[in-house]
Amino acid sequence: MYKKLVQPFLFLFDPEKVHYFSFSMIKWLSFIPGAAQIIKFFFQIKHPKLEREVFGLKFPNPVGLAAGFDKNAVLYKQLSNFGFGFIEIGTLTPKAQVGNPKKRLFRLKDDKAIINRMGFNNDGVDKVLNRLKKNTDVLIGGNIGKNKNTPNEKAVDDYVQCFNSLFNYVNYFVVNVSSPNTPNLRALQDKEPLSHLLTTLKSLNTKKSNPKPILLKIAPDLIDTQLDDIIDIVISTKIDGVIATNTTLSREGLKSKNKLETGGMSGKPLNRRSTEVIRYLSSKSNNAFPIIGVGGIHSAEDALEKIEAGASLVQLYTGFVYEGPAVIKRINKLLLSQNN
Repeated sequence: MYKKLVQPFLFLFDPEKVHYFSFSMIKWLSFIPGAAQIIKFFFQIKHPKLEREVFGLKFPNPVGLAAGFDKNAVLYKQLSNFGFGFIEIGTLTPKAQVGNPKKRLFRLKDDKAIINRMGFNNDGVDKVLNRLKKNTDVLIGGNIGKNKNTPNEKAVDDYVQCFNSLFNYVNYFVVNVSSPNTPNLRALQDKEPLSHLLTTLKSLNTKKSNPKPILLKIAPDLIDTQLDDIIDIVISTKIDGVIATNTTLSREGLKSKNKLETGGMSGKPLNRRSTEVIRYLSSKSNNAFPIIGVGGIHSAEDALEKIEAGASLVQLYTGFVYEGPAVIKRINKLLLSQNN
């Protein structure tokens, strides 16, 4: 029903406006008595064989919602009803920021892709954590970044502030240095600044009585020597894992007329490259750390491919937009059948 009726209607309108309209509709539904139970009945699968223990956390299933969809932690509970095993909020920055000028979100319908240049628009970490205080049962990842006006030499301070503010309200952290939409942010992926940033956060973490897993989210555009550096950094800093991958600057093979819009591209065309990065990291590191696979997952088979390449968990964003919530159930059903 989603692909035949809902998606064609929604795709008639501006994608950013549709995003907020969809949020309003989901929130409205949540106030209808029994609606949450109906949604869970149709979309959730609970089974012990779907559970995964990764970096010390127990996930009810391995399919998560990627950062950027519910960046301000407005609907994490309602979205989890659609069958997600975990929800990643953010990217959050210390101060609220409006992001880049609109229009900044573009559908590439012929390619089943999206280009965004949102620019870390968010409510700021302090406002968001007040919403997280209401959480009782959703496994939450906190994706953190730096404000646009913070120079790279002071970027560590922004990450530290977000880390400290969110610490008691998220289950794991994601260090985002790979978005292409904040000027010079990707320079923080270079070996020296990245090592310094992760070492600082790891040092803070070890002083806590209940340390939280820290993951690094990387770009798909890194070459093999840069991926080798990532492996060295993850192992040497002893952080807990990697999310592969963020959006890409590549436009190779795209057919849509708006393919040259600036920003990061996500969706089906990213599938192969993100899987290549996962396989490279897993193989070259000898499975030294867990990987969350994200990028171009539009089917159960796409998710299985990521897991077979070395991912312990997977995340959706653009595939959720194009395929609808039923894709979550299809992935979990396939993974469950693989375990029988």
